[in-house]
Formats: sequence, structure tokens, C-alpha cells
Amino acid sequence: GGRGGDGCPVITFPDYPAFSEIPEKEFQNVLTYLTSIPSLRDAGIGFILVIDRRQDKWTSVKASILRIAASFPGNLQLVLVLRPTGFFHRTLSDIAFKFNKDEFKMKVPIIMLGSVSELQGYIDKTQLTEDLGGTLDYCHNRWLSRRTAIEGFAQKVKQTAQILQSFGTELAETELPNDVQSTSSLLATHTEKKDKMKEDIRLAVEQGGDILGSITKPVTENPEYKLNQDQLDNQTTVERLLAQLHETETAFDEFWIKHQQKLEQCLRLRNFEQNFREVKAALDVVSERLSAFTDVGNSCSHVEHILKDLANFEEKSCETIAKARMLASEGDAFIQSNHYAVDSIVPKCSELHHLCDAFTTETERRRNLLNKSLELHGLLEKSMKWCDEGIYLLASQPVDKCQSQDGAESALQEIEKFLDSGAGNKIKELNKIYREYAHILNEDLKEHVQKVFQKQESMEEMFQKRQVSLKKLAAKQTRPVQPVAPRPEAFVKSPCTSPETKETFSCNLWLHKHLCQICSSSDCCLILLYVLRSSKRIRIQLRKQHVINELIETERAYVEELLCVLEGYAAEMDNPLMAHLISPELQNKKDILFGNMEEIYHFHNRIFLRELENYVEYPELVGRCFLDQMEDFQIYEKYCQNKPRSESLWRQFSDSVFFQECQRKLDHKLSLDSYLLKPVQRITKYQLLLKEMLKYSKNCEGAEDLQEALTSILGILKAVNDSMHQIAITGYDGNLNELGKLLMQGSFNVWTDHKKGHSKVKDLARFKPMQRHLFLHEKAVLFCKKREENGEGYEKAPSYSYKHSLNMAAVGITENVKGDAKKFEIWYNAREEVYIIQAPTPEVKATWVNEIRKVLTSQLQACR
Repeated sequence: GGRGGDGCPVITFPDYPAFSEIPEKEFQNVLTYLTSIPSLRDAGIGFILVIDRRQDKWTSVKASILRIAASFPGNLQLVLVLRPTGFFHRTLSDIAFKFNKDEFKMKVPIIMLGSVSELQGYIDKTQLTEDLGGTLDYCHNRWLSRRTAIEGFAQKVKQTAQILQSFGTELAETELPNDVQSTSSLLATHTEKKDKMKEDIRLAVEQGGDILGSITKPVTENPEYKLNQDQLDNQTTVERLLAQLHETETAFDEFWIKHQQKLEQCLRLRNFEQNFREVKAALDVVSERLSAFTDVGNSCSHVEHILKDLANFEEKSCETIAKARMLASEGDAFIQSNHYAVDSIVPKCSELHHLCDAFTTETERRRNLLNKSLELHGLLEKSMKWCDEGIYLLASQPVDKCQSQDGAESALQEIEKFLDSGAGNKIKELNKIYREYAHILNEDLKEHVQKVFQKQESMEEMFQKRQVSLKKLAAKQTRPVQPVAPRPEAFVKSPCTSPETKETFSCNLWLHKHLCQICSSSDCCLILLYVLRSSKRIRIQLRKQHVINELIETERAYVEELLCVLEGYAAEMDNPLMAHLISPELQNKKDILFGNMEEIYHFHNRIFLRELENYVEYPELVGRCFLDQMEDFQIYEKYCQNKPRSESLWRQFSDSVFFQECQRKLDHKLSLDSYLLKPVQRITKYQLLLKEMLKYSKNCEGAEDLQEALTSILGILKAVNDSMHQIAITGYDGNLNELGKLLMQGSFNVWTDHKKGHSKVKDLARFKPMQRHLFLHEKAVLFCKKREENGEGYEKAPSYSYKHSLNMAAVGITENVKGDAKKFEIWYNAREEVYIIQAPTPEVKATWVNEIRKVLTSQLQACR
């Protein structure tokens, strides 16, 4: 650690008897290491070697000098040798050195010193250790410990730099994943590695700080203490290593920030892409639903209903549109922040903006079309109302008062006043209507406009004829005609006085409309109206009108409820934005839960409801409407067959958050299962309304069609009911469909009387009946035991345990059993097995006997 006068590093070889025993390789390593410690500048000046051989022999001194001269790797400036202190060896060394100087092969002075004081003449006392009479603070163990720490720290710094470089290369060469999960996982893995690296750097910095602190500790404890050059070099080395470590850490931090930013951008991009796919799918769904709003309505109420549906749909779609716009804004923010994948983000943002704008534009266009349709229907209804008021005015003018001049003039004034009110109520130019509403006029609506216009022209023609008649009466006084009708005061002056009057008046208008077709003048119609006003026929017609109105109104409500369920529940099961609320067990179960409800909805909305509306003016002919669509009503049987599976699925997931959220959005007070019962309830309602219509339509033109429609609907109800019972059969090993069509099913008391078996069993069987539920198929009759179930809804429905069956090919029948008009026999294999069946009533028995006879007869004919 000492230094010569010009700053040359001093290396001391202490007096060590075993010097010659040190292996050559280790000796060279030590010299190489010692010469590498000083700075390059100091080492370049040259080293001063102090070889202490005061206690040695000359021969050893000579060998040591020769060995050092041969192995020393650095530049030498001076070699100082403390020769042996013994008189003989000191004299010998002086003589030998003079005569053998060339043997040392050193190009620097070698000075033999006899004492420490002579040594201090060459090297300052402060640069020599205590064993050489100096004051240099030196502890060999401390020196070794410190050098070991510094070398370990240097190695640590080097390894850290290499690891950081390798990690940086790994990060730079990492390919970015294509999905959210992998990107998130990669970011977490890299962050974890980075944190470990930072911890290693922190520990290394802490290690270097501890070494630096130990070097400067003497100065810290004693400010007057001055570090020697060796200590100063150590301090410089540690500070340099710490600076290098900080530079490496700073460079890595800068690189990590960029890499982390790229990974985070990648993660946001993958989230954006995933959200884009979900939102795009949701937008496609709402766009598809919006495209279904093609109907422009057939009345004001219908158009208002469609507008309400459109508003509800738009409200439900707001969430999807808002998410799409928010996602597009998020993408725009990525673009503004110079995201590395701008080329991928820009088209997606453009598509989202386009789809949202297109949806908004299309919604507004359809709303405008519907508002235009509402405006047209309002105009048509105003015209029709004006026509009806005109017909009412003609019907309400007293015939007797019109015979006088004053009465005729008064009636003329009423007519002229009414005609003046038509300016804002009637259709003036048909072609103008066609031009103004061309974009909403379909064939049906155009036909409706023509009918209203024709009705308006017909009414105006009636007014013209009445005006001509009244003008003649006003110009020429004639004797009044005695009225044949009841007193004119009995007529109501306004069509809006009471509900009962409205019904009577609407019936009068209906009668007037049809009577005008067979009478030569409207006055004759009025006379007939007076005669028929209080007749039973009017009341019957009002009741029929009430039934058809109830049928149509409830049909509209039914269609609306089906649509509500399909859009609010079924469609939401395919909505990507709601997927997180659906449990895995419920996914892909939409067909089980809703069955063919969508098929039922399309049939009623597109076909049946529109057909029904054509029978408003001819209610007694509505049976033909049912008959024309009877084949389509078979879809209810399919729905009811699926109902138990649907009910079972609902019981499992009725508490699902998904269903609760759908119910909340729809603002329904009742849960989904109540709406799943609607089709079953509706098919039952039809037969009640048909019975009611048939009650008031006897001997009418459509009575036969009504009866046939009622019979068909009852047949469908029976098939539905039978199928509901059939699917509740348990324990049957075969395929029930192979038994043919189910013809009958019902519960009976059954006794057995078999030729085979114990006599006591036969006697006991005769007195103790079994309760059995029979299913009569085309090819077999099944005997089952009915088991009532506890619970609610379909959980309450009974099940039927299969017991045995009889092949109809081997069955015979005895229609009458003595002593009981409700019993009949079914026997098998030439009466080898006999089953005595007791029906609940003689009528039920007769029905079953007739049906069994038909099956046996058809089998006989098939055999022939």
C-alpha cells in the first residue's frame, strides 16, 4: 500500500523462510495479482520491490532475487534488498553481489541495504509498514478481507451486467401473444423476473456500499485520518464499480419501461380486440333485430304498438351502442397515444363508428317511416270516423220532421254544416296520398286506402242524394208521412253518450251498411233500422262483435308477450355481453328451455293475427280462419311435449342471476316460468272463445265452420293432454312411438280373471279392483299405475308406472258385462287373460268401446 517518492507502488516481500517452497504457478499468480491492483498510471511508472532477507542466508537471498526477477510481470523502477544481518552472511552477500551482479538479469538498480534506516532513505517512513520501521497502517488479514470483498463485488457487478444483458435480449426477442390471457401471463412473468433483477441490483449496491463504508470508516471516525494510496485506490475502484452498476441499472430501467409499455399496450390491444369481437357480435344481433322492423302497421293502434316495440328495442340496445362507442373512443385514444398497432386499431374503430352510426340512422329512418304510417292511418281513421258520423247523421234525421218545409230546411242545414266539417277530415286527392306516402305504401295498405276512399265517396254520394230529396221537400210543401218506426225522440243525438249507446249505434251502422246494399235509398234503410232496433238479432250481433274483439285484442297481447320473452330472455342467452351471467350448465340449453316458442310466435305474428283482423266485420265466419290454419296449430303439441324438460331445467336454474337481470330489465313482476305457460293457456282460451262465438252463431252462414274449428281445437287439446300424460310414463323398456298414435287415455277400475293362476287369487281379484291408467295406442293398450307427485307446477303432475301391455293384434272385446252399464271386458289370446274394465261413466265406456272397435275393425280390414 505504500508509495515511493514519485508515486511508485511499493511491493514488500517479507522475511519468509519457506519462500522457496511456494509453487511457481501460485507465486506467479500472486505477482500478477499484486501488479494489477494499482492504477494503470501508477503501474506505468514502475514498481519498487522491498525484499526483506535480514534473517536469511545469502544463498537464499540470491535464489529469491533470481526467482523474483524471472517471474515479475510488471515494470520495475528499483529493487531494495535488506541483506542478512549476520556478519558472515552480510559480508558474503556484499562480495557475491559485486561479482555476480549480471546473474540477476534485472535492468533496474538492485541496492543492498544493511538496515531499516538505510531503507527509509529511499522510501518515506510513512509509506513503510511497522515491521520495516514505518508508520503505514497495514493489517494483512484486513487487507485480504477487503481485497476479497472488492473482487467479489466486482464479480457481482460483472455477473449482474451479464444477466441484465441476457434478460434484455430475452425481452427484446419475445414474440407478443395473440390473446389476453397469454399476454397478461407474459407481462406478469416478465415483471416478476424484472423485480428479481432489481432486488439483485439492490443487494449488489448494498454490498458495494458496505465495502465503501469499511474503506472510509477511519476517516468517518477520525476526520484527520488520511487514507493511504492503496485505500484511495480501493475507494476509487468501489466507486467506479458502483457507478457502473448504477449505469447498468439505469440503462435496464429505460429498456424495461419501453418493454413494459409495449407489453401493456399489447395487453390493452388484446383486450380491445376481445371486446371488439364481443361488441361486434352484439351489434350484429341488434342490427338483425332492427332489420325485422319492416311492418308499417295496419291501424293507428298497431303502428303505436310497433313504435312502442321499437322504442323498447332502442332502449335495450342503448347499452350495446354505448359500449361500442366507448370501445371506439378507447381505440381512438390508443391511436392518439401512438400505439404500436395503429394499423390494426384504425379499421376496427372505423367499423365501430360506422355500425353505431348506421344503427342510429336506420333506427331513426324506421321511426320516421312508422310516424309517417301513423300519420296516414290517423288520416284514414279520421276519414272513416267522419264517414261513420255522416252515416249516423243520415240515420238520425227524423223522417216525419223532414216531410215539412222547415224540417227539410233544417235537415239540409245539418247536412251542409257536416259537409263543411269534412275539409280537415276527408281524403281530398287519392293520387296525392299515393305520392306523399309512396315509401310506406305496400299492397295491403294501398288497398286499405282505396277502400276508405271508396267508402268516403259512397257516403258523399248518399249525402248528395239526401240533399236532392230534401231540397225538393223544402221547395214544395207536402203532407208528412206517418212514421212506422218508434218515436224519433228515442234516437240518441250523439254517438258518444254512453258505452251501451255506442254498442247499439255501432250495430246500427253495421246494419245500415249492409242494408244499403239491398235497399234503393238510404231512407228505406232508416225505416228498417227503426224496425230492427230493439230486436234480438242486434243484441246477438253485438255479442259476436264483442267475442271477435276480445279474440283479436287477446291475440295481440299474446303475440306481444311471446316477443317479450324471446327478446328479453331467449335472445339474451346469445348476447356476448350477458354471457358472464350464465352458468356453464345453462349454456346451449335455450332450445330445451323455450322449446319451439319462436316458431309459435312467427305463426301468430305473421299469419294468424293478420288473418283474424280480416274477420272483424264478419265475426261469425272466423271459424274459417281457424280451419285454414289448423295444420299450423299442431306446433302446440310439440311445445307441450317439451314442457316437462323445460320445467325441470327452470327448477334447476330459477335463481340464476341471468334470469333475475333479464326480469329486471323487462320490469316484469312475474318470473319467466309464468310466461312459459302462456302457449298452453292460449290454446285452451281458443276453444272457450269458439264455443262463445258458436253460441251466438247458430243457423248462421259460418256455423258449420265454427263447429268444425271447435272440434279440431278440442282434438288438438286432447292430443296435447294425451301427449303430456304419455311422456309421464316410466318403466317402459321399448319405444312408445313404435306403438302408433295415442288414441285414448284415462283412469279405470280393473279386475283380472285369468285361466292360469291359483283359484284363490282369481276369486280375490274379482272382488278387489286395481286402479289403472290405460293408454290405448293403435298397436297396443298399456296398463299403468298412476302416482301423484307432490310439489308445485309441473312438479305436481302425476307419473305413470308401466305394469304390462296387450298387443292389439291378439285383443278381443266384450262390450257389455252383466250388472253394470259402466263395465266392459278386454280379453287376450282367446280369453286366456280377461280384464274387466269399469269406466267412470257409461259415456266414457261407450267412447272407449267405440275406439277399440275401430282399431280392431281396421286391423281386420288390413288382414283381409
